[in-house]
Formats: sequence, C-alpha cells, structure tokens
Amino acid sequence: MRRKQAKIATDPVAFEAFYRRHVDAVTRFLARRVDDPHTVADLVAEVFVAVLDSAHTYRAEQGAEIAWLYGVARRTLSAERRRAYKQYQLTGRVSGRRTLDADDIAELEERVDAERHARQAFTAMAELPEGERAVLELVVIDQLTVTEAALALGIRQGAAKVRLHRARQKLRNLPFVMNGAPG
Repeated sequence: MRRKQAKIATDPVAFEAFYRRHVDAVTRFLARRVDDPHTVADLVAEVFVAVLDSAHTYRAEQGAEIAWLYGVARRTLSAERRRAYKQYQLTGRVSGRRTLDADDIAELEERVDAERHARQAFTAMAELPEGERAVLELVVIDQLTVTEAALALGIRQGAAKVRLHRARQKLRNLPFVMNGAPG
C-alpha cells in the first residue's frame, strides 16, 4: 500500500483514481467543520495538493488510506484556521478600526455623499498645472484672498489673478468649485 501512495505523487492516472475514490469523503469531512462552501472547496483542493506533497509519509500498517487522508485534512483545516485567526488579528491591529453599527454606517454614508463634490473638485484640480491649482486651492478651499494667496506663493497679485482666472475657466463645467468662492 505504501508503494501505491508514493505512486499517486508521480502518476497522474493513479492520483486521479485516488482523488475520485476519496473526494466525497474529504468534502463531507470538511463540510461538517466549515459552513462556507467556498472555503470547503478551497480546503478540499488544498488537501489533495498536500497529499501530493506528503504521499511518501503514508504507512499502510498504521491504518487505512482514509484515516491518513483525514489526518491530512485535519492538519490542512487547522492551518487554515490559524491563518484566518492571524489575518483577523493583523487586520484589527493594523487597521485600528472599530466595529461600526448601523447608525455609524448611515452617518458615514451621508458624510461621504456630502463630500462627493469636493472629491470631484480635487480630482478635476489635479489635472491643472501646479501654479493654477495652488492658487485655486488657496482661494477656494482655504478661503484666502487673491492677495493672501499671492503672498503665500511668493508671486505677484496680478499673476495670482491670472492663474485663478485660468483655473476657473478650465473648471467652469464644475460649478460646485466656483460656488461661494471669493474672487
């Protein structure tokens, strides 16, 4: 029997026969322990890949093929659970996120929706030349006067007005950028 197991690692026909003989049993074994069908399918595949790697370890004198195979499946499932737990811990630690309840999510959705125009403005402004974008950001977003923006950028007030005018012309199809903007 040991020779048969070693053969499944090198002979595709032998492996296919082994697979067909045991795939239902392995699937049932994992389905009793895992409730997600996608995870079960992934684990079944992992078990048979592990079988290819460890076929040489099977000892017929220690028990039937299925017992050995269940051991491989158990170790595969155990490894998956450890991986999932580590992923869960890491995600929680790295993201620093707290659990959101329905009210939190609703409030955040409202905020995200309310800021839609600002995101569109930033996206459109990113296409502007640096000088025009800088003046526009200082005047429209930071609410500086053109004189203050010119001072902040180290340019003349006339140059700031020209850059602001050009930026506004390029963005004229985005009225929310211009609404309420000091001129």
